[in-house]
Amino acid sequence: MTTDLNKVQIIGRLGQDPEANQTNGGKSVVNCSFATNYTHKDADGNKIEQTDWHRVVFYSGLADVVSKYMKTGSRAYVEGRLKHGKFTDKDGIERYTTEIVASDLRMLDGKAA
Repeated sequence: MTTDLNKVQIIGRLGQDPEANQTNGGKSVVNCSFATNYTHKDADGNKIEQTDWHRVVFYSGLADVVSKYMKTGSRAYVEGRLKHGKFTDKDGIERYTTEIVASDLRMLDGKAA
């Protein structure tokens, strides 16, 4: 039996206030960016901090929760799947995207604002 798995888990901070939109079918959608930090030491022992940015898309109920309760800097656990896409920009250049399509969200800041 072959089983495939496409699962991503991150804990990070929301990079900007979410903006809620609607799909053509009327489904709520929020696209946003989450930052995750990684700290390590270089060969000389100097502390290096690196920030990675992740594009995340939330649909339906999760989109409603994110748009209502989260703001720039909010910390959360996000679980979902990776989705890759390709499009041609206005200059005719092919561009590639990778985003996390969220299936679970846990807000980690305590009480909602």
